[in-house]
Amino acid sequence: MYQTQTFYKYLSILLFANNLIYIKIIKYIYIKLSSIQSTAILTTSITNSKLTAHINHFGAELYSLKNNSDKEYIWGGNPAFWGKHSPVLFPIVGTLKNNTYHIENKEFHLSRHGFARDMEFELIDKKENSATFAIQSSLETQKVYPFSFELRIIYTLQESFLDIQYIVINIGNSKMPFSIGAHPAFALPGNFENFALEFKQDETLEWHLLENDLISNNKKKVALQDNKLPLSYPLFENDALIFKTLQSKTLTILKNENPYLRVHFNDFPNLGIWTKKDAPFLCIEPWFGYSDTEDNSGNLFQKEGIQILEANQTFNSKFSIEIL
Repeated sequence: MYQTQTFYKYLSILLFANNLIYIKIIKYIYIKLSSIQSTAILTTSITNSKLTAHINHFGAELYSLKNNSDKEYIWGGNPAFWGKHSPVLFPIVGTLKNNTYHIENKEFHLSRHGFARDMEFELIDKKENSATFAIQSSLETQKVYPFSFELRIIYTLQESFLDIQYIVINIGNSKMPFSIGAHPAFALPGNFENFALEFKQDETLEWHLLENDLISNNKKKVALQDNKLPLSYPLFENDALIFKTLQSKTLTILKNENPYLRVHFNDFPNLGIWTKKDAPFLCIEPWFGYSDTEDNSGNLFQKEGIQILEANQTFNSKFSIEIL
């Protein structure tokens, strides 16, 4: 009898121990699956008879635009050069002096190009050829940007065009200063010097040079020949070309003199053009605003290029990528 009781006692202990192991295993699997789910990349695709676009919900970032022959026009994001595709710049464009600004004598800090590109957007409307994404201000955003807003980004395919629309809504009770801009990187396969930019207007280009990521007083001028600017890496040896003003509101990328793609940005007053040495891409960046100058006061309302949106008002702008 004693031996039988002892056997069942140890059997119970063994079963209990095994149950604990099973529970731990199940808990481990649950945690892993939850972790995978929470870090899963959400994407949305839109399509029409000529184009297909893919957008990452994180940053509402366009990461692919293909024609119906499966040709890719957006840079693949190789981190050896630049690990992004087409980030949205909000509520600032470029760099603040010391990454700092002030509102009513209170100091705030914002990193280059703002925070929208690092936020998870919500998909609020979806059709076959269009998708609308949105974020709203939160306690976290107000720690670095003390304004109440909603930002919507609408991607729409129409024929050979991808329209990208920015809607900024001031849902607060006071004026709101902001900048917004695009940063699409276009894949340029092959020899970079086989490409050129064709400007819609025949003009002399004048761009500002960057020094320590800020707009300097130094400028460079180049006269176009037949409205064209040949591309080469030395052109970008001082970083991006920053145009405060530009007559042309349409740029065409040419490959071996043949039209490759076109960017229309009639709504936007400023433009950046950028690449990195030996990188097979070019960014054409329509902006509202740009980096600080060295003598900037730090008052965001007085920042050069800033937009001021009245309480309960809406800002709306659009640019288009045309595949040729």
